[in-house]
Amino acid sequence: MADVELRRILRLVVARSLNTFGRAVLNATVLWELYARTHSTLVLAAVGFAQVIPVAVLFVPAGTLVDRSDRRALATIAATATGLIGLLLALASALAAPIALYFLLLLAQGCVTVIHAPAVSSLIPLIIARGQLVRTNRISASLQELAAIVGPALAGLALTFVAFSWVYAVIAVTGLAAGVLYRSLPKPRVIDAPAPSARKDWRVGLRFIFRSPLLLPALTLDMFAVLFAGVTALLPAVAKDVLHVDVLGYGMLRAAQSLGAVAMALIGGRLPAWRRPGRVLLIVVALFGLATVGFGLSTWFPLSFALLVLCGALDNISVVIRLTLEQLVVPDAIRGRVSAVHYVFIGMSNELGAAESGLAAHLLGTIPAIVAGGAVAVIVVGVVALRWRALAGMPPLAELQPAE
Repeated sequence: MADVELRRILRLVVARSLNTFGRAVLNATVLWELYARTHSTLVLAAVGFAQVIPVAVLFVPAGTLVDRSDRRALATIAATATGLIGLLLALASALAAPIALYFLLLLAQGCVTVIHAPAVSSLIPLIIARGQLVRTNRISASLQELAAIVGPALAGLALTFVAFSWVYAVIAVTGLAAGVLYRSLPKPRVIDAPAPSARKDWRVGLRFIFRSPLLLPALTLDMFAVLFAGVTALLPAVAKDVLHVDVLGYGMLRAAQSLGAVAMALIGGRLPAWRRPGRVLLIVVALFGLATVGFGLSTWFPLSFALLVLCGALDNISVVIRLTLEQLVVPDAIRGRVSAVHYVFIGMSNELGAAESGLAAHLLGTIPAIVAGGAVAVIVVGVVALRWRALAGMPPLAELQPAE
């Protein structure tokens, strides 16, 4: 049975990571190709904007669709659709299609992602045993970190040897492979039908999160940590102007947080379950903010690299606790709508965090912006700890039950 469960977990996390890898390759390649064709930074901004619009507009119908549909089938369709978009981008590139067509395909990819994210997130607790959720989330978070960093790196390497169209073709392969893996998963367990009012109420996901004494503060911590203490968007400026390293040093800085996340996943699998996971969450987010402050003050490359590795390790702990918490306390019948709102919290905070970092660096300077962002994250931890005292007293994750 243990081997069957492990194979199921691996199929799930590999499918999810292939989807992340394909989207990372897609984004990196589109940015490079469109800039090569236009030499316009405005076009680069529009690439991210085109993929964010569907998140803001469609999260409500996407969550409702997930709750009313077979989540395994939706994940399969979404992954396959990503592969199809990769194939269409390959054709567009080979034929030097108008740039407007690229943006239409990016909008389509945003629509696919806003369905894929809640579908997979809400599928996990329906096919994985409760006792294996922490393990699953730890493996999944680590592989997705690797996919997100390896995808652009391999895309950049490939583009030195082959045409853009061939790199897009890789996305088609990863999308189809992810779709096959999702389809091979067991049928989700049957869930109780929600009350008629809950079936029709699109606001139920929002209301559940904002009334939850555990999920709301956990999401608040993660959102503000990403929004203010994220430094990824400023790494080029740090590498060039502060640490005075070349592109190899920049690449090492980009990989550092993923390295820390993977290392913590390996270590975390050998540690006993947290007795007070809420308290751990508060501590690791505070340490994340302090490590960010240290990174902003550092002018020595080895120290800066080590602090980013530490940030990645701390973030891995936070992600695992937050994802497992959501999977355990959300009722099955509204899980899709809650996951869709959750994705808006996290997906939008990544994009807004990059914008906030760039604006703060423009107004304050790179180093003050990083230090201030880390300090704000620490202050947010204090506010959350005082405002939602139940979080610090949260029992072990295995003892949590779905709320009414």
